[in-house]
Amino acid sequence: MTNRERAHSASPYEEVFGFCRAVRVGDRIIVAGTGPIEPDGSTTPGGAREQAARCCELIVAAIEQLGGAATDVVRTRMLLTDFADQDAVGAVHARYFGDAKPAATMAGVAWLCRADWRVEIEAEAILGDNR
Repeated sequence: MTNRERAHSASPYEEVFGFCRAVRVGDRIIVAGTGPIEPDGSTTPGGAREQAARCCELIVAAIEQLGGAATDVVRTRMLLTDFADQDAVGAVHARYFGDAKPAATMAGVAWLCRADWRVEIEAEAILGDNR
């Protein structure tokens, strides 16, 4: 069996739903859908821009905890509850992952885990030479 390393966050859903923030297997790190969760478990205040920034902070922290960096990200998925937020979320995505230029998807969804979440983001990274 391949060795797995896991990163955890302050999400109250990890224990209840049985998941972790990120898993590293070999040179690959997969980050779960990441909502705007503050250290106390509350939702990040503000709009989509602030919430997307918090999601990206948590994603980068998990990747770094497992030995990677934002520049190792090769795939992201951004889920939005309001299409009007696409420019704000896209700008935050570019700030955190623009140097990596990952393959990215942005999609609208009917709802997320909490009614006050406007965005959730997931990511995949492959550690290596970052060509």
